[in-house]
Amino acid sequence: MERLENFKLQLIIVMVAQLLAAIILFMCGLQQIALIVAGVVIVNILIVIWIMARMEKEKKTTDLDISRVLGKDAKEALVFGKIGLITYDDQYCATWVNDFLEERYPDLVGRKLTGWIAAIKELFNDDGREVVIGSLGDYVYEISRKEDTQVLYVRDITEIRNLQEKYHNNGIVVGLLQLDNYAEYQQYEDEAILSNINTRIRQPLSEWAREMGMFTRRLRSDRILVLLDEQIYEKVKESKFSILNTVRANAEEMDVSITLSMAFARGTNDYVVLDGMINELIELAQSRGGDQVAEREYGHSVHYYGGKSESKSNRSKVRVRVMSQTIREAIIDSDQVFIVGHQMMDFDCMGAALCMSRIAQRCERKTFVVSQDCAKDSQLEDALALYHDALGVRHAFISEDAALSQLQENDLVIMVDHHVPSQSTGVRLIEKAGKVIVIDHHRRSAGFVAGALVTYLESGASSACELMTEMLSYQPSRVDISAEEATIMYLGIVVDTNRFKMRTGSRTFEAAATLKKLGADPITTENVLSERYDQFEEKTQIAKYAKLYREKYMIAAVTEEMYPQRPLMAQVADTLLTIRGVEASFVIAKTSKENDVVAVSSRSRGNVNVQTIMERMQGGGHFTAAALQRTHADVMEIEKELQATLDAIEEENKDESNTAE
Repeated sequence: MERLENFKLQLIIVMVAQLLAAIILFMCGLQQIALIVAGVVIVNILIVIWIMARMEKEKKTTDLDISRVLGKDAKEALVFGKIGLITYDDQYCATWVNDFLEERYPDLVGRKLTGWIAAIKELFNDDGREVVIGSLGDYVYEISRKEDTQVLYVRDITEIRNLQEKYHNNGIVVGLLQLDNYAEYQQYEDEAILSNINTRIRQPLSEWAREMGMFTRRLRSDRILVLLDEQIYEKVKESKFSILNTVRANAEEMDVSITLSMAFARGTNDYVVLDGMINELIELAQSRGGDQVAEREYGHSVHYYGGKSESKSNRSKVRVRVMSQTIREAIIDSDQVFIVGHQMMDFDCMGAALCMSRIAQRCERKTFVVSQDCAKDSQLEDALALYHDALGVRHAFISEDAALSQLQENDLVIMVDHHVPSQSTGVRLIEKAGKVIVIDHHRRSAGFVAGALVTYLESGASSACELMTEMLSYQPSRVDISAEEATIMYLGIVVDTNRFKMRTGSRTFEAAATLKKLGADPITTENVLSERYDQFEEKTQIAKYAKLYREKYMIAAVTEEMYPQRPLMAQVADTLLTIRGVEASFVIAKTSKENDVVAVSSRSRGNVNVQTIMERMQGGGHFTAAALQRTHADVMEIEKELQATLDAIEEENKDESNTAE
């Protein structure tokens, strides 16, 4: 059909050329020749008109009428069912359409189908799909191609799509809005301050929920249940959960440590399932430090939004007492206790393990620290060598294989300073154990151990040693902590807080003071933390790769195959933070030649959440200290991915600022 249109155009061009020639001859004085040419042109025009009419008539008579093939009823059925048929030639031009499509698109025959609906191109590719969805104006079509033929089937699914969209928009979403630390202020502050908190924080939260069209019901003073649909939830999501910023800003103006945690469960109409999901999600949001949203669609993974402020420690120590008693009861109910830390153990991990070992021994249970044959920080190894004799008589250090050979049905495994089994020094031990307890200070991340008997996860604490030190005060009988053990625990706090410069609160200093009373030696601490020359040289070699990115990020991508230890990378990241204007630092390097293991260590002053940055790259950690590790990776590729992630976050923050304005 396209060739026919080209032929018509060529004939018209020839006729116009002949007519112009006759006019030129006439103007040149050759009237007789001009009249002859004009007569020829007129005759040609008449012949062309006759030919065109014959061709159009022939085209119409040769067009396939579906009623002659399938019968009149089938033809009407296709129209009623809004189903179209298209035949096409080798140039993908429509050669015939049935009545349904001809009525909607009278000029479709002769047109390129790929120019009609762009999605049709996918049907004509060598590896093309069998069915595509295309839209044109107000209509949505499902288009399929019959194999080994030049026929397309077009089904109008506009109504189906509209119903699907309506069904999706009316989907049930259940939410919980939780004011973090509100109960503490309610318990301790006077009526005037509490009234101001209710006016500036709690009331705007309720008004925001109602303005968005949510059904609200207050469950308790600090928690609101909301019911909404998918359409309202999309509006809330598009606003980037702006109420988080409102609550945070008002709380900062009032100088109170109140933030908002939100959880939304969706994707199913089963209220029992939604109830279980929403309670788990609000716990996840708060265990990660609050001031954020945890959202999950049924059958999918959890998504987090927000998390722009550092975790605040609860002012009440009731939870410490309850958790201390609960863990002690679990130890007493067990036959043996195995304590596991994370891979590449550091002072915080070892200090918490030693303290927990002494608590379990005080409960008269056989206790083992699973730390033999596992990688440790070089400075920790120096300290363990220094205290080898003193610690050896008070603790049983064993390997994972030895622990597995002794593990029994009623034994207890305690994970300290981590909560993801894949990061543990006892991965197989955790899988096989019947009872597991988690004690950690990192924000909850993907891969959390399943079915934990007790979870004591306080992301507001500076370190696991701080948590363990607090637990000592709530033991029914005094736990004997030696000077060597207290020193290692003190080192854990010192290292994790970068010498009390990061993530510290009043409870951090209280824990340090308690350890000093138990015999912790600050002089020995400084000696242990002093660097050897080779460590100083290696840190200098890493730091020379540091480059400023976006005027506030420092990235050191080590292309040289140095294979530094992770703790050393963390120390370099801490050092880079001392540069004026740098808000976050990242050190990227190969840590093992085998399997091309690349690690990233990140640190923040507190204004940038490096945990969310690392989580976007499948890592994790803490608000101001996070990391990731990948096998079969390349340093430069991870650097580019990190830069792209930082760019995306900056754009989101910019959009959020514009929305707030």
